[in-house]
Amino acid sequence: MINTPIRKAVFPIAGLGTRFLPATKAAPKEMLAVVDKPLIQYAVEEAYTAGIRQMIFVTGRTKRSVEDHFDTAYELESELEAAGKLELLELARSIAPEDMSCVYVRQSRALGLGHAVLCAQGLVGEEPFALLLADDLMVGTPPVMTQMVERYKDWRTSILAVQDVPPEHTQRYGIVSGAEIDSTMTDVSGIVEKPKPGLAPTTLAVAGRYILTPGIFAELAKQTRGVGGEIQLTDGISMLLRREKVFAYRYQGKRYDCGSKLGFLQATVDLAQSHPEVGNEFSTWLLSSSQRC
Repeated sequence: MINTPIRKAVFPIAGLGTRFLPATKAAPKEMLAVVDKPLIQYAVEEAYTAGIRQMIFVTGRTKRSVEDHFDTAYELESELEAAGKLELLELARSIAPEDMSCVYVRQSRALGLGHAVLCAQGLVGEEPFALLLADDLMVGTPPVMTQMVERYKDWRTSILAVQDVPPEHTQRYGIVSGAEIDSTMTDVSGIVEKPKPGLAPTTLAVAGRYILTPGIFAELAKQTRGVGGEIQLTDGISMLLRREKVFAYRYQGKRYDCGSKLGFLQATVDLAQSHPEVGNEFSTWLLSSSQRC
């Protein structure tokens, strides 16, 4: 049992975002905005709300704008302050609170999620850590990572966020099996990457939120390339199960697959309707537009 709290979060952001071309030809997909915030900011805010203060980004050579986003924009702040736009000034400064640190490490080769996690080993060290995939925009009350950190305090081992999916969608996810402890927690006994419909042991799919113990690094270091010719995180977790407990947590909230165009559009519409500034006006417009059709 590991008593160290969750202090670090890893964000693998080295992917090329080819499903969003041409928008991602020169801009990282993580910087695509849902209403008025980029995807990566939603994930970082979720981790920060959960009490995590060190953000570790596993990047590629085209991701400089992510680093700039979480850096201080001296020129912008000076202009806003001189113009008396104090609310906007505070908004710009709130992107990276003073007690939050951001560090970056390169994933030099596109060898998959497991390899990206392994790239962060030197920065994580011998601590449990959170792993958040920015493609999955998660909305929950409390936020999903906060829910998971609270469960970690009870179990002190790896926890995977999961959701039930239609049987025909199992080939899109890592699928877990195991014994239910209660309505939200499952003691995982097996996990398989993207099984074909009809071959999946369950329909319990891993979403883009994890808490992992440092034991995962030793397992990933031993992995050969799996599905898609990549080092799969799922395979590392499967090996970790041989010597550590892993639990699956049915989170309370909604997941938007913003790695797909449909999921990105769904997130944009839903979050626009609940936005404090434009929500009412946008909802009215949406309703009137649907009636005209």
